Amino acid sequence: MSTIFSKIISGEKPSYKVAETDDFLAILDINPNTKGHTLCIPKKEVNKIYDLDDKTYLDLMSFSKKIAQALEATIDCKRVGMAVVGLEVPHVHVHVIPINTMDDMRFEKKDSFSEEEFKSLATSIGEKVNL
Repeated sequence: MSTIFSKIISGEKPSYKVAETDDFLAILDINPNTKGHTLCIPKKEVNKIYDLDDKTYLDLMSFSKKIAQALEATIDCKRVGMAVVGLEVPHVHVHVIPINTMDDMRFEKKDSFSEEEFKSLATSIGEKVNL
């Protein structure tokens, strides 16, 4: 059965796309911890990050780094944190989150934005991604 991410990748479900390559997709999290919280997803559906082959794993980390650098150039934050949890969707994804405090990484506090704010933010970040 396809995951929500596979449906987003195929275009069946909408998303706020930040960047895309042949192998990876970066989208804004629709329930973000902070402004700019982005998910980096391999297009190949794999449940657990450590089940990725070595090349895909390393390429995902490189892709995530480029997204983090674009976030840092776009969002006023002290750092960009990264987390891999994987319990909410059985498809590998890396959370790349602009942070100012440790609480920003706790997945408890959620920000909300309008559709227009999400679209504008995805475009702003995407313009700074250097793929």
